[in-house]
Amino acid sequence: MGTDTVLTATGVGKRYRRTWALRDCSLSVPAGRVVALVGPNGAGKTTLLHLVVGLLAPTQGELSVFGLPPGRTNTLPRVAFMAQDRPLYDGFTVADMLRFGRHMNPGWDHDMAEKRLATLEIPLNRKVGKLSGGQQAQVALTVALGKRPDLMLLDEPLANLDPLARHDLMRALMSAVAETGMTVVLSSHIVADLENTCDWLIVLNRGRVQVSGDLEELAGTHRVLTGPAELADTLPAQVAVVEESRTGKQATLLVRTAAAPVFDPRWTARPAGLEELVLAYLRRPDAAALPRPALASA
Repeated sequence: MGTDTVLTATGVGKRYRRTWALRDCSLSVPAGRVVALVGPNGAGKTTLLHLVVGLLAPTQGELSVFGLPPGRTNTLPRVAFMAQDRPLYDGFTVADMLRFGRHMNPGWDHDMAEKRLATLEIPLNRKVGKLSGGQQAQVALTVALGKRPDLMLLDEPLANLDPLARHDLMRALMSAVAETGMTVVLSSHIVADLENTCDWLIVLNRGRVQVSGDLEELAGTHRVLTGPAELADTLPAQVAVVEESRTGKQATLLVRTAAAPVFDPRWTARPAGLEELVLAYLRRPDAAALPRPALASA
């Protein structure tokens, strides 16, 4: 798929009666990326994913998947979606779930699905409702991977899993990405679980996109400055303050800059970590007024 753009949203909004779940959502996701879709509960993450797979229609704006509107019959076989509640049939055996996947998906890879579950030692004759939470998550992921998608969407897949199950699920997902080169959009509010796996970041808050871009580029344009409080009002013009805190005579700022300005030597500067970068944007009171990093080219 090269460097093609898999997903594009331009001014997308979704309204439920008088409430906007998404507003003016614009982003672009290149092929082959592992995307962290991060935001607090109620930020609009699930709504966005439902729009991408065609379960919802936007109230305004334009959304495309592989260059076409979502939900088209020629794009659906290329997209897999693992919903937050991992919708499996408790009364089905694991083998029943695989047969269901084969029946519903023309490109289904049954051998891969069976081998994967055998490696995980999940019995095919076990009822899904009798499996542990981690095992159910692995079955749901196997059904999604069996589709052999080019785009995988996962809505809070790590929710309600213990640390070992979270680690095993993420390791399995990254192994599949390495094997197939598929694009993954992974929704979560657990930032620490995404830091070493994702290479593209989307921060969604109050229905608006605050950040969207390559993680390395974002890391290169954000700095944490610590120094005398009086310096906070004399920053170069091209530096945007994302978050600021002052304690007595000392100030700590998380700033964004497109270039690499020469800071006053009294500042101590270091790169911003993923979690502190995300939290700084989420703490801002007005999502619409954010200084937004430019989208990296696909």
